Amino acid sequence: MIHLTSISRCRIALSFALVVIPAGAALAVSKPHITAFGKWTSVQWLPDAGPGAADGKPLTLKVRPLLVDARVKEFTLGPPHDVTDRLFVVRRAFRVNDSLPQESAAPPHWEWQRGGWLLVDRVTGRISPINLPEFDLVYSDVTWYRDYAAYCGISDDNKQIYAVVAQINRRKPVVKWLVGEAKFTIETQQWQIPDSACKLPDWQRSPARVTFEANPSTKRTYVIRGHAVDRLTEEQDDEEAAK
Repeated sequence: MIHLTSISRCRIALSFALVVIPAGAALAVSKPHITAFGKWTSVQWLPDAGPGAADGKPLTLKVRPLLVDARVKEFTLGPPHDVTDRLFVVRRAFRVNDSLPQESAAPPHWEWQRGGWLLVDRVTGRISPINLPEFDLVYSDVTWYRDYAAYCGISDDNKQIYAVVAQINRRKPVVKWLVGEAKFTIETQQWQIPDSACKLPDWQRSPARVTFEANPSTKRTYVIRGHAVDRLTEEQDDEEAAK
């Protein structure tokens, strides 16, 4: 009799678990998140290199907070780019503590800086940094098309300029063209901030293609097909432009 009672209890417990688990699983489903931007604010930016850093005159940046469920998660600058109806990218702005070690007793000295790009998921509220090869925080300016970023980057030693097309979630760049030697040094400060290292790349569709123009005599067009890339000759480029 005791054995039968134990079996009955196990059956009842199992039935109860089968009822409760789906209900618990339903409760565990995350609710949709609300992603929004706050109001624009003007802040002062003192670049680490260039004329602004030399003469101590800060430049003005307009930043605004990125909010998830009404909570500030990041600060951003510039317009966002919709990759899909769920994902968008936006450039990050942040504050860094510029206090010197001997100033530890004083309140932190915060300075605004331009950061890299962020990938934001509207449904989950997740914010992830995007790796853009050769991207320079001061001199690189990106033009987006779908999930492709086109820009001119600078090598780590500041000696070479690259035309780059990078794809989100892909480590290696789709396009990496050595434009030439960088004709500046931080000491001589020949560049003006915040100018791009070259003219903004131009995107076109059908087929998807991007044109880089470092200077009037240096121009290249690449056709992007997924991970495959074809370079158009000058004649083909002129034909496409005439259509």
